[in-house]
Amino acid sequence: MSHSFPSDTADAPDLETFDATFIETAMRMAASDGWARLSLVDVALEVGAPVDAVRSRFPFKYTILLRIGQMADESAMRDDGMGATLRERLFDLLMRRLDVFQQYREGLRAALHALPYDPALAALLGATTLDTMRWIADLAGIDLSGFGGALRVQAVTGIWTYTLRAWEQDDSPDLATTMATLDKALDRAERFGMLKPSTTRLTGENDHGSLPDFSQDHAADIVL
Repeated sequence: MSHSFPSDTADAPDLETFDATFIETAMRMAASDGWARLSLVDVALEVGAPVDAVRSRFPFKYTILLRIGQMADESAMRDDGMGATLRERLFDLLMRRLDVFQQYREGLRAALHALPYDPALAALLGATTLDTMRWIADLAGIDLSGFGGALRVQAVTGIWTYTLRAWEQDDSPDLATTMATLDKALDRAERFGMLKPSTTRLTGENDHGSLPDFSQDHAADIVL
């Protein structure tokens, strides 16, 4: 495959198209050869782009995963209608992220399998995931004030981790198992009173205060 690299004066859509092609190719190669063996030089040669120019766009392998995470966040947080209740909004936000992940499924699975052997990657993705879950919790309307708010962000991260593990194993075309797992996690969150709405922005929902225990469901795992 050959894909000419846009010049420095190229329009943003040209660069976005190139980035999309590069990421898709990298994820395909990671799925085939494993994340640890993925070489950005090999990807550059595969797409027919100058290595020095590619390095300016993707200086580290991690950049590929960060870009995918950014695309997933943008898709999740785009304001095109979400559920009326806090629970429905949280369900929509998390599933929208997974809809983007699904496009790079096998490559992301390869990256997930590499996490136990790559502490730097695990630490980086853990930090970015926590930041994303803070945004998602806020957008869903969860009360993030005080110490309880920090714990609620951790709980949302646990819900995401639990669901992501199910997604990793879910080969159904409609992600039915993944959605059922997310529903189960949200049920538990409601049962333990985790979904406490923000009083400054949202009203009309039940007030929930305490948090669920996801310790048996890999809540502490580092994820994308």
